[in-house]
Amino acid sequence: MARNPSPKVAEARRLAKVWGQKQVIIIMIDDDTLSYVSYGADKKLCADARRLADIAYEAIMLGYREDKH
Repeated sequence: MARNPSPKVAEARRLAKVWGQKQVIIIMIDDDTLSYVSYGADKKLCADARRLADIAYEAIMLGYREDKH
């Protein structure tokens, strides 16, 4: 599997090694901007982490939109 060259993915990969984890999701918040990065140790784990990160992102955004109304 090719490594993703993104600096954010590199940081998630580093944290996975530091904490001894096979998957990492980082959610980043800056003012009204929400973003995330996910990492998995292999192709399947990477896809699983991405799916979970997508779900978490959508849940946060849904809650945020509901709070604004």
